[in-house]
Amino acid sequence: MEWQQLEYFATVAKLEHMTRAADVLAISQPALSRSISKLEEELGVPLFDRQGRSIMLNRYGELFLYRVQRMRKEYEKAVLELQELNNPELGDVSLGFLHTLGTSIVPDLIRAFRQQHPHIRFHFTQNYSHSQLKQLLAGELDLCLLAAIDTEPPVCWKELWRDELYIMVPIDHHLANRKSITMKELEHENFVLMKKGYALRRTADRLLNAAGIKPKITYEGDEVSTVAGFVGAGLGVSLLPDDEDLNPNKVVKIHVEDMVCERIIGMAWIENRYLPPSARQFQQFVLDYYEKKGPSRKRD
Repeated sequence: MEWQQLEYFATVAKLEHMTRAADVLAISQPALSRSISKLEEELGVPLFDRQGRSIMLNRYGELFLYRVQRMRKEYEKAVLELQELNNPELGDVSLGFLHTLGTSIVPDLIRAFRQQHPHIRFHFTQNYSHSQLKQLLAGELDLCLLAAIDTEPPVCWKELWRDELYIMVPIDHHLANRKSITMKELEHENFVLMKKGYALRRTADRLLNAAGIKPKITYEGDEVSTVAGFVGAGLGVSLLPDDEDLNPNKVVKIHVEDMVCERIIGMAWIENRYLPPSARQFQQFVLDYYEKKGPSRKRD
């Protein structure tokens, strides 16, 4: 069996007409018919039902076509991979990241990376940590930037940096003049938090539980800026990382003095899965970038 036979078969299967297929393939109809007959002989089953000049795939042909299409995709993928190996400055990177990283950290990383590799393209996905891992395992993403999370092989995760989490209060709040507070002082406050499923929400729930606080949650949001906006409107307090979008005229951040409040961000990928050179370039760039800063230092 030759690769050309499979190409001939796929074309005939698509057109279901021997003459038109021969024209498309630029070969004679008798030569095409012989190729299909030889293929059927090698497989030991007929692939088409023939009715005069018309031919139609039978159930054997449909099954074989499905496998041939997968083989062709794998072949095309192999060709692409080899081409990329010859030119690592081209290609795409499928990157997933948390919604809260989209304000500055990811744009800043991409800008710095593209100064060195201007022709590499990116496809971005913003999602929860758990949803990103599902996409990563499914092969839809090359790399993910997400919060610390329990992972199992083949997922690899490496810490990059840590963000301090602050108590955010309205500027006219009775605690607004404090430089630091204990978590227990928030026991009777109303809270504005991220919606369930977000890494920040899981971290906030864990810290509040450790302090023995059962928060009264008045509002939930999808974005840090939304949560901060509700805090600024006097609708509650929150536990958030510092952010460039926070309005200092409406919101005050306060250090928590009696416990370590932070979120840990890292990069995830699949062990032993082929990464395009473009994705490997970006992966190494990010690792080197934060290695210089140190994993426990707050990001810029």
